[in-house]
This record gives sequence, structure tokens and C-alpha cells, in this order.
Amino acid sequence: MAEPAVGKGWSSTAPPGEFKPFIAPEHSLAEFTFKAVLFGALFGIFFGAVTVYLGLRAGLTVSASIPIAVLSISFLRLFGRGTILENNIVQTTGSAGESVAAGVIFTLPALIFLGFQLEYTRIFLLAMIGGWIGVLFMIPLRRYLIVKEHGNLTYPEGTACADVLVAGERGGSFAGRVFWGLGLGGAYAFLMRAGGFWPSEPDYRPAWYPGATLKADVTPEYLGVGYIIGPRTAGTIFAGGVFSWLLMMPAIKFFGSGVAEPLYPSTLPIAQMTSEQLWASYVRPMGAGAVAAAGLITLLKTLPTIVESFRAGLRDLVASSQAASAARSRLEDDLSMKIVLIGSAVLILFVIALLTFYPVPGAPTGLGANIVSGILVVVFGFLFVTVSSRIVGLIGSSANPISGMTIATLMATCALFLLAGWTGGAYAALALSIGGLVCIAAANAGATSQDLKTGYLVGATPWKQQVGLMIGVTASVFVIGLTLILMNRGLAEYRPVTIAVSLEQLPQGVNVETRDYVHQAKTYYLLNAIGSRTVPDGKYLYSPETGQIEIQWVQGIGSEQAAAPQARLMATVINGILNQQLPWGLVLLGVFLVITVELLGIRSLAFAVGSYLSIATTLTIFCGGVIRWLAERGKKHEESEVSPGSLYSSGLIAGAAIFGLAAIAIRLLEETGTLRRGFFRLGPQLLGSLSESNALAVVMFLALAASLFLFARKKLE
Repeated sequence: MAEPAVGKGWSSTAPPGEFKPFIAPEHSLAEFTFKAVLFGALFGIFFGAVTVYLGLRAGLTVSASIPIAVLSISFLRLFGRGTILENNIVQTTGSAGESVAAGVIFTLPALIFLGFQLEYTRIFLLAMIGGWIGVLFMIPLRRYLIVKEHGNLTYPEGTACADVLVAGERGGSFAGRVFWGLGLGGAYAFLMRAGGFWPSEPDYRPAWYPGATLKADVTPEYLGVGYIIGPRTAGTIFAGGVFSWLLMMPAIKFFGSGVAEPLYPSTLPIAQMTSEQLWASYVRPMGAGAVAAAGLITLLKTLPTIVESFRAGLRDLVASSQAASAARSRLEDDLSMKIVLIGSAVLILFVIALLTFYPVPGAPTGLGANIVSGILVVVFGFLFVTVSSRIVGLIGSSANPISGMTIATLMATCALFLLAGWTGGAYAALALSIGGLVCIAAANAGATSQDLKTGYLVGATPWKQQVGLMIGVTASVFVIGLTLILMNRGLAEYRPVTIAVSLEQLPQGVNVETRDYVHQAKTYYLLNAIGSRTVPDGKYLYSPETGQIEIQWVQGIGSEQAAAPQARLMATVINGILNQQLPWGLVLLGVFLVITVELLGIRSLAFAVGSYLSIATTLTIFCGGVIRWLAERGKKHEESEVSPGSLYSSGLIAGAAIFGLAAIAIRLLEETGTLRRGFFRLGPQLLGSLSESNALAVVMFLALAASLFLFARKKLE
């Protein structure tokens, strides 16, 4: 293998005038090889599924580039030592799965909340088109953002990933930490979820403090997320949970228990409501208002960056076309502007064709509205791809206000639709499709920028990375929709209820979806309620024999186990503008809560997300942050993204997510009769009543936390 032009003195943070890539342009190493692309595609599939699982449950995602780079260094050694450029292609191709999945789960599950079904083909096409748009729209910006702004835009995840790749080239070994996390996290999750050896959510409900609940979802993935985001952000998220579950809900219970009638949006008197019902009816609308306001505030704070990034992008487009004929080195060789422009035009035509010939069932919208939608995708897509690519260079991907950008897109789109009189359910789905495409494109553009920064630092060929990103998008979208649908079905519950309604005069907001829904060999009418004052939001099975709603179908997505906070927020924004079906009092409480937090000098987005999520999620994330704080005590410098603790945490997240999905698949197989019910559930058989003990769950979680602390304190070899 050729020796790199820059030896041990290489530094990813060298000043612009002194920086040289690790591999000089005159050196030719193996880069875009079959094994590199294959492993990258497989990792994209793997981390795409992991991100869907984690994002729906925790409302957060973590960058996959670093764990993929670490795993790549180890795997390629099994097939002969891979070059640093091959490892870079693996992580570039694989990371596309995580970013596209993040954009999908933040938006497309809102179809459920709007009363539509999740369809694999629709998710597949929207995810692929949005992911490709994110790559193509970013290509003209690379020379300006990545090269010319090298000294100003650090791209923290991309720089850290380059450090990992260089360390691996020099003989550093990090993979052991990731594999330990994968093994222990996976075993823990499988024993808990599929084996039933201990409860997954111990709780405490004090009788002396009605309405309050303290509980924790003692899973490895939340612990790992908390460690990676650090104690400050984890603490802010938990503060939002404390506010909602230990302050607002007891206050609602205290002041509302004397009110005999239900208060909208609940259909039950407050005195009869459990903590979970208080959270679903009153706290979530407040949380939605808080997240929306925090996202928009974050977007407004970055407005100067937005304007400058957009101007710089337009300037660089002109410069790129003028320099197209000039001789370039390997390190400056992007995909041509002709490919970018033609590819982008074809994708927009695909968007119009998709919305025209494959509309949401029962909701045709017309060619004119679809052409307008294509134009909006171009305008908002290029704007927010530029913004996202710039912002992640300043503050990193984890702080990228994707939700705020999507909310802005939806608000503008819905306002235009409202002015045009397009307010039916079809236009709600259409607005969501536009917002989903823009969200996926912006999310993938941010990750693409990080990957291209890594490539710039190590001396990769840009066009090969860009092709790898397209391949990664294509591979990952095959499993993203499947995982989404699997979780929605596998976490669903059928709860007996009794609600008297008349089919001849259904309450406002309640509609019949189908008249032949079969459940347990009995045929029902499937009803969908959105914004009704008499029937809580959700789907119901109505029996024509008894003339009553007998069963509530609680779908997996939107339940406490997979809250999907961003997607719920998108549905709230669309309904609020198009149909005026919002409890505005509660939403405004959340808005002014965020304003108060901002005036205190605290970043409100993390607090707002915490106020929306279940405290079971935020408490476990906080525990991960506390472990990091303890592990860093006594150290001179705060640990970097390539520390042993962060690598072990990445393994915990991946292992727990994959085995958590396996547990959901087992549950579905049991329900269909393919697998004997309780085949893997050995905990109750071996431990008896101990398997239901909250104390045992706490002990096992403390043991897992102790393993994280020990791995975090042990130095990398």
C-alpha cells in the first residue's frame, strides 16, 4: 500500500493554509471497491432499522458514522487489510441509512395520526426520492462549505470520524468497545423483552401526590443515548419530563378533580383519569406547542446563517459552472453539474408523478396541486438543504433544527393550501408528503456534509463518496418502511371499551374507514376519530350487532412505547391550520413555557422534547448523562466523540435496537400462530413472581449502568 503523503504530523484541525489531506491527490489507493460498497450498504440497512426503532421510541437519533467507521476497520481486516479510503466509503455509504431514517420517522408516521394507513411502497418512494434530493442538492455546495470554509466550519462528527479512520490506519483499535456493547446490550434487551426475566418499566405512583408518576424504561438504548449526548443536554431533557410528570400533571389533577364534566380534549372527567391519560390528553398538546415553538426559535436564531448560506450556495453554483472546464485534481472531482441538474429535474418529475398516479387511497388531489407541490419541494428543498449543510458544520448534526425547518415548510404549505381552499384530508396528506420530502432531504444533506468533510480530511475522491451515498440511500430504504410497519403492528394493542355512537349521526371528527375490518373472527366497522369532543383520538372497532364501539385499536406508533413526538407534532400543525382542530389553549401554554425557558438562557428544544416524552424515557436518558458525568470526573479534558464510553454506548444502542426489533417480530409470529405463544418467555417459568419485581429491574439496570461506567473509565489501547 502506498504511504500517505502526510505522516504522523497530520491533524484534522490544522489551519486552512497548513492543512493537507492524509492521502495526497497523487497517491492512488483502493477506494470504491465492491467489498467497501457491499459492507457500506449492509451497515446502511442495519443502522437504518436501528434509527427507526430508536427515533420512534426516544424521539432522538445519534450519528452512525463513527460506529460504522470502527466496525469497518475491523470487518475489512477479515478480507485483507482495507485502505483508509475503502473504510471511508463504508462509513459514507452506511451513514446514509441513519440520516434518511431520521427524516422518515420525524414526518411520515404522521399519516397514522391524520387517519391514513402506512403503506410500504409510499414510504419507500418518498424516502428514496427525498434521500437522493438531499445528496444532489448538496453537491454544488461542497467546494464552498467543505473546502473554502475549512477553517470556519468544523463539522464535528465528520472531523471525529476522520480521526477514527486515521487512528485505524495507524493501528489503533476501537472495535472491541462496540462489540462488547452490541453483545451485552443485545443480550440484556432480549432477556428483558422476549424472555420476560424482569419488567422493562418499573414505576412508582405515590398515593400522597395524585397525578404524579415516576418510572423508567430501563433499556440499553436510552442509557447509551444519554451518555452520548452528555449530562447537560440529558439533564435539560429530564427537566422537561419532571415539569410535565411531577408538576403539570399533579396540578391538573389537583385543580380539575372537582370538575364533574370532561374538559376537552379528554372525554373523561379528570378525577377518573390515570397519569397516562392525563399525559395523552393534556400534556402532549402542550408538548407539541413547546416543540413547535422551540423549533421555530432555533430556526430564527440561525436566520443570519440561513441567509448567508443561501447566498453562498448561489454564488458557488455560478463559480462551479465557470470552473467546470478547468483541470481538477482527484480531490476536487465532484459529480458533474449536468448530472446534478438532470437528476434533480427527474426526481421532481417523479414527485409529481407519484402524487398524481399513486395518491393516498381515497384522496385524489388533482394535477394542479401536485405541480404546486413539486415546485414547493424544489424551493424549500434547496433552501433547507443549504441551511442544514451549513448548520451542521457549526453545531453538529445532533443540534440541527430539522424539526423547525419541517414545521416552517408545513406552515407555509398549509397556509397556501388554506388560501386556495384546499382543506380536505387529501391536502393534509399532500402537505405531509411535501414536508416529509423536505425533511428527509435536509436530514440527509446534513449527514452528507459530515461525510464529505471526512473525505476531504482523509483525501477521498468526492464523486465516489457521492455515488456511495446514493447507493446507501437506495439500500436502506428497503428496510426503513418495513421496520416502521413492523413496529406499528408489533406494538399495537386492542383494548376493550364501551362507547355508544350512532352510525347515522356520527360525532364530528369521527369517520368510517372500512365496514369489513376482521378481528378475532368477528367483523367490525373501523372508525377513526380526530378532534372529536366525545370520542378520544384514535381508531375504534364498532360492532353493528350491539350498536357500540367495543374495542379501541391502539396502534404501535403514537403509543407510549413509540411516541413518535416529531411526527405527532407534524400532524398537529397540519390539522391546526387546515382543519382548525387544535386545543389552542394547551398549545399556547407550551409556547409560552418555551419562551420562559429561553428567557432563562436555556436551549429550549431539548427541554421541549423532554416535556413531550414520557418520563420513563427521559429518566433513563438522564441516567446515561449522569454516568458520563461520573466517568469524566477527575479528567483534565472532556472526552471526545471517539472515547471508549461513547463507542460502548453506540454498541448498546445498536444491540438493544436490533434485539428489541427481534422481540417485536417474535410477538407478531406468536399472534399469527407461526410460533408457539411464550416459546421464548422463560422468565416467569424460571423466576416465578420475581420476574415481575420492580426491584429486580432496578438491580439489572444498575448492573448495566455499572458496565458502562467501567468501559468509559478504561482507556483505549
